[in-house]
Amino acid sequence: MDSVDMEVVRTATRWLREGHRALLVAVVKTWGSSPRMPGSLLAVREDGVAVGSVSGGCIEDDLIAQVRRAGIVEHLPRTLRYGISADEAHRFGLPCGGTIELVLEPLSGASGMAQLLDALQAGRLVKRTLDMATGEVQLAAAFATDALRFDGATLQTVLGPRYRLLVIGGGQLSQYLTRMAIGLDYQVTVCDPREEYADVWDVPDAVLVRDMPDDIVMAMRLDERSAVVALTHDPKLDDLALMEALRTPAFYIGALGSRRNNDARRARLREFDLDDEQISRMKGPAGLHIGSRTPPEIAISILAELTAAKNGVGVPSQMQVRYAKAGRDGSISSCAIQ
Repeated sequence: MDSVDMEVVRTATRWLREGHRALLVAVVKTWGSSPRMPGSLLAVREDGVAVGSVSGGCIEDDLIAQVRRAGIVEHLPRTLRYGISADEAHRFGLPCGGTIELVLEPLSGASGMAQLLDALQAGRLVKRTLDMATGEVQLAAAFATDALRFDGATLQTVLGPRYRLLVIGGGQLSQYLTRMAIGLDYQVTVCDPREEYADVWDVPDAVLVRDMPDDIVMAMRLDERSAVVALTHDPKLDDLALMEALRTPAFYIGALGSRRNNDARRARLREFDLDDEQISRMKGPAGLHIGSRTPPEIAISILAELTAAKNGVGVPSQMQVRYAKAGRDGSISSCAIQ
């Protein structure tokens, strides 16, 4: 769930509390390319005020125009498709042959929006099941492997912090990385047992833990929606986290440091009975080569690579720090220039 969709839930809940009628629109299926993925949300108030996005803008405009013209007359959910014909696809900014299917749900006090918002603000992952025939909603705890499902009779959506990030180290770079990751809707845990760093940590929206990194990795039970970034430069901490993380299905595992230090780290990891395939999963030096020098820029570099991995986008070798800097002076550390 991204921050746009969280704002939809928050705003729609406020509208209901203020006595307005509102329509919740969810993308449930797309054919061909689509500006927004299934699960994306839009809320439209009875006067046409809207928040969120289900397309590049044209579909939103059409839905808003319908509400302004006729009001919200539905009492039960219904489906709506755009882009079935070539003319309609062109009109609504969809690619040739593209189609998007939506569920339009008139909200009421029985929609569970207030309870949903409370759960999301508490950082919980929630499965919301809508009965298309009755409009009844059920909320339940969800798992990271749950996904949107729509069979025409029920719509199951999963909302909340779908991705987790474990950051090893509580230094200045970690604070910038953590703040940015929270803005990208990651549920962030920061691990640093060193008192000199943990005692001055000031990112309240991240969970700070003081246990040893390998214990934290095992306790978190990292899955395919988990990422790990090691930033301490201390092998006693970074290596402990990496040796356990590389055994998990985490989608991204990265470590800061120079190319030389990361080569030495790879050699040490082999001593922990990790094979070459497991070790090759580590991004080290972490980040994309964008000329970054300051801690905020380095944080952007790492999160750019992490985002590409999350979205299944391959990064050319010339953009990876390890290969892009292969021809540069090896004395320049990747923690100084990304």
